Amino acid sequence: RKKLSLFRSLKMNCRKLILPQKVVEAAQEREFDLQGYVFEAAPEQLRTPRIVRVGLIQNKIILPTDAPVLNQITALHKRVSEIVEVAAFCGVNIVCFQEAWTMPFAFCTREKEPWTEFAESAEDGFTTRFCQELAKKYNMVVVSPILERDEIHGGTLWNTAVVVSNTGQFLGKSRKNHIPRVGDFNESTYYMEGNTGHRVFQTQFGRIAVNICYGRHHPLNWFMYSINGAEIIFNPSATVGAVSEPMWSVEARNAAIANHCFTCAINRVGTEYFKNEFTSGNGKKAHHEFGHFYGSSYVAAPDGSRSPGLSRTHDGLLVAEIDLNLNRQTADKWNFKMTGRYDMYADELTKATQNDFKPNIIKE
Repeated sequence: RKKLSLFRSLKMNCRKLILPQKVVEAAQEREFDLQGYVFEAAPEQLRTPRIVRVGLIQNKIILPTDAPVLNQITALHKRVSEIVEVAAFCGVNIVCFQEAWTMPFAFCTREKEPWTEFAESAEDGFTTRFCQELAKKYNMVVVSPILERDEIHGGTLWNTAVVVSNTGQFLGKSRKNHIPRVGDFNESTYYMEGNTGHRVFQTQFGRIAVNICYGRHHPLNWFMYSINGAEIIFNPSATVGAVSEPMWSVEARNAAIANHCFTCAINRVGTEYFKNEFTSGNGKKAHHEFGHFYGSSYVAAPDGSRSPGLSRTHDGLLVAEIDLNLNRQTADKWNFKMTGRYDMYADELTKATQNDFKPNIIKE
């Protein structure tokens, strides 16, 4: 009982954020789950609190997957803009959408058409221009994960997060570093591992990074964003219950602890139906659905606390008020960066990547 009580206290070590009644009513009218939480840091003598409000948005697709491509994109723009408006009412400074938010998560089908038609320019595509308008209107940094088409390099596709400054300027982009190969689900049918490394974006509200979906399974991926100075790492995802739900509640939380930073895990919701059957390499018959996207988006803090998750079945907005001072306070307590043996790890990892590597195993 004591262990269970300790676990619950850590999990819920953030108080509810009191939101204006008009905001609560707006969320009810627009039919999405709205939750708000506060992560506090201890008062300091020399630093003032660094308060930032982040918004995590999870949502279903709006139209059937065989509707015209532009209609699907436009419908999602409209839906997300309704939620972003409420986020602005809540005082959100940085908002992040789910992975490939402008389209069905159709990569399970292994078909190229019409799914590749959802790809856009990261710099000046339809969706980036839409996000720039939101950013300027609400003085809000917008993180927009899309399917990117890189026309400069032969029209290559990438899984990319676009970051738009609160001034409305295109700040940059970060591509997905790790591509899943689970059964016959292999996103490299569409795009390969990203080539942007571990970019961190300096915004007016703090240094942020975007660890897209499958990268959350790789501790070193989180670590490298942290090494480059990230204070908040967003993890926009599209993942289904049968594949990953047992791990979902702990991975971003573990990353927050290990890297002395805040992490924000975002997952879409709903079950998406595709006209043509496909298999999933699991011995089961061909099917029309990949599985249920279970939402449950949450925020985790460097001290091990985390918010409850959003709904498993409904669109939602999670607002978290965080004090970035907690990052350094936690680092000063646990000293993971100081006690890490990075030179030793780097040397041994370099050796491990060589063809003549021999594991350091001592035998009798």
